[in-house]
Amino acid sequence: MGAGLGLAALGAIAFSGKAILAKLMYRHGVDAVTVVMYRMLFALPFFLALAWWAGRGQPALTGRDRRVVLGLGFTGYYAASMLDFMGLQYISASLERLILYLGPSLVMLLSVVWLKRPVSRRQWLAAGLSYCGTVVVFGQEFSLQGDHVLLGALLVLGSALSYSVYLIASGEEVRRLGAMRLTGLASSVACVLCLLHFALFRPWSAALVPEPVLWLSLLNALACTVAPVLMVMMAIERIGSTLASQVGMIGPLSTIAMGVWLLDEHFTPVLLLGTALVLSGVWLLTRWR
Repeated sequence: MGAGLGLAALGAIAFSGKAILAKLMYRHGVDAVTVVMYRMLFALPFFLALAWWAGRGQPALTGRDRRVVLGLGFTGYYAASMLDFMGLQYISASLERLILYLGPSLVMLLSVVWLKRPVSRRQWLAAGLSYCGTVVVFGQEFSLQGDHVLLGALLVLGSALSYSVYLIASGEEVRRLGAMRLTGLASSVACVLCLLHFALFRPWSAALVPEPVLWLSLLNALACTVAPVLMVMMAIERIGSTLASQVGMIGPLSTIAMGVWLLDEHFTPVLLLGTALVLSGVWLLTRWR
């Protein structure tokens, strides 16, 4: 139990670090497409190795499996990553993390619309609590920084929605291929799509970045992408998805702490209130589901 809790906590903290590293890289004049490209370039060999290792002795992929993996790689990692890092150019790391934590409520909404699943009043209340918290923090940033905060928030919300689609759609394929194999395959597809995106929409000269960006990208790929994926998977195996997701709520708190420490972001009572509302809503939603 202790090892599972530790892995879940470390995975959540590591995931939250990607926003901090992206913000640090933006200070060197690079854009979101370049940041995502280097992140995926360095992560690709590890995801390919994960897909190979998890697929040993397993049946070959069918044509349907390949199509599904391609779709999941597009929605779950390519589109979600691009929209997330683009949004980070306009909003704080703290607000970005709170918006991403609306994921469980978005999955619930998609389940209602897509799968026609019933939702209790308590679940609606929990989701509403999370949205209220995000709106509180958004309102503070909007009043201080202007209209570009709305664009950033919408981009990150699009990222959360894209990843929620991935979670809903991946259920059957996870049972067919296994979580580790599917993650390795879908992530590898996303890496290739991100590299193609850079090749199509950026000049090759954009790949010439300052040396600190390369080191930060390597850290982003290993410590904030590959490692947390594995840690969260191992945590789920030990303590289950419900408890792992509840422990993962440490993520926004770690993002706020690192944002204040490394990015000089302001810690305010409004941010504390919004974070408390979001985490309370996520905790209640996870518990009641």
